Amino acid sequence: MAITIFSLIVLLFSVVIHEVAHGSVALYLGDPTAKYAKRLTLNPIRHLDLFGSIILPILMLIATFGRGPVFGWAKPVPINPNNLRDRKWGELKVSLAGPATNIVVGILFALPIRFFNLPGSLFLFFSIVSIYNFLLAIFNLIPIPPLDGSHILFSFLPFKYARLKMALQQYSLFILIFFIFFGGINVVFFASEFLYNIVSGQRLLF
Repeated sequence: MAITIFSLIVLLFSVVIHEVAHGSVALYLGDPTAKYAKRLTLNPIRHLDLFGSIILPILMLIATFGRGPVFGWAKPVPINPNNLRDRKWGELKVSLAGPATNIVVGILFALPIRFFNLPGSLFLFFSIVSIYNFLLAIFNLIPIPPLDGSHILFSFLPFKYARLKMALQQYSLFILIFFIFFGGINVVFFASEFLYNIVSGQRLLF
């Protein structure tokens, strides 16, 4: 139970860092929308999403009998693409910022595991932070709205596929729920565990 509670806390702050990264890159590229909305803060209350931050994690805990893994997302940071100086690739850079930040955090917490003989509790702490950031990064790269992968996909999608884009946006919630609860989440978990194993040099033990 203690590990589950700690994992939820790690997940919460990981999604907050994820969203702040989006807003910070947008600000750097000339869009202050997130700043004016007071979303460039680590205060989790500013970022909570009813479904992604509360309902979905609870449903996943129920579905896995409290074992996890638990996924979720925060309320998307508001971005105005018209303010971005880089009109061609600005949205792509903003979309990549969140997953990239989580990958960096995951690596930073996995490397000490590889190079130092950490005590048990510290090993567990670093492992949970690392694996959940890898999980969040890979999960958000899935090309289903509202995840970042969809914005990355749309940045490269030719105009002739506009109907596909509309269909993904219209049925996104149903597609995402189907993906999560019918095996897709296992693929994300295995990919994240593989990345953790490669960087940390250790097998995941929880």
